[in-house]
Amino acid sequence: MLAGNHLQQLPASLSQCHQLELIRIAANRLTELPQWLLSLPRLTWLAYAGNPMESAIDLAALDATPNIPWSQLQLQQSLGEGASGVIHQALWEQPSPPVRTVAVKLYKGSMTSDGSPLHEMNACITAGQHANLIKVEGRVVEHPQARAGLVMQLIDPGYRNLAGLPSLASCTRDVYEDGTRFSVAVALRIACGIASVAAHLHQQGITHGDLYAHNILWNTEGDCLLGDFGAASFHPASDSVESRALQRIEVRAFGILLGELLERIEPGLSAESREQLEALQRHCCQPEVLARPGFVEIGEELQAAIFISQRSSCRKPLNPPDRQTCPARHRGCRGLRGRLRLLPFARRSNR
Repeated sequence: MLAGNHLQQLPASLSQCHQLELIRIAANRLTELPQWLLSLPRLTWLAYAGNPMESAIDLAALDATPNIPWSQLQLQQSLGEGASGVIHQALWEQPSPPVRTVAVKLYKGSMTSDGSPLHEMNACITAGQHANLIKVEGRVVEHPQARAGLVMQLIDPGYRNLAGLPSLASCTRDVYEDGTRFSVAVALRIACGIASVAAHLHQQGITHGDLYAHNILWNTEGDCLLGDFGAASFHPASDSVESRALQRIEVRAFGILLGELLERIEPGLSAESREQLEALQRHCCQPEVLARPGFVEIGEELQAAIFISQRSSCRKPLNPPDRQTCPARHRGCRGLRGRLRLLPFARRSNR
């Protein structure tokens, strides 16, 4: 954890740390990311916001975000507290009815191990809208103590964290509750949802930096939301070797998540689908950073695995692959029972 110092460069000896998986170098004075850092074979979670070399924030997105006066908000119970701030349930008395129940996150303003909480707020806004992101309603203004804050959608209480934080024993790996199991449909929906939102973020020039199961909320249907942008960083949205390397570092985090889901999947996944998904997981985690797939390609591979799984679990012939619904809706069909909804992915590019 090197965030919040005055580092102008990283020690070259770090280039020999081939087992390094997580590093926090946000809010320093780094003018570039060394090439050796971007090629470390196991680097998975990288936060570098608040350095001179970080790409400029999309000011247009910030300017387009509505301002919500503090006087329109009535805080209620606390929903949780993290290193960067406190989240409350609140009533939002809009100028025109009705009153809405929302979540309000007030940022602490102090440096955390990930970096500046204000960078987190900017990343949440710039990320935009996506089905697997928590919607930002607006930015808090006119707070009596001048605290920064965001007004966000209130998450249904049926959502819960996919896993717990890493322990001293697990080191960089999340801790799942004993006996955690996922149906085939739920596991694949979670994987598709996270791949889709990661592709969206990368297209906005954002790396999440902390793509972990403990930062994913999910429900029993497999709907999921990626949260906690405390380690998010900005990079050029245009294609470059550095941008691709930063994105492929995050792909390894997804590969670890996919492996954790596969370890806990209930019986019902066909041997062919499992073989394809395990091959994808290995591809995401291979040591050659730039040889890893991008998230658009990952999404296509996941959807191919879904169709294979549907085909093997359905008594009737598989519908044409351009029909994006589960054939298990057929009467008398067994298996996924139509619960999978395939997610749209952008057309594959060289990114």
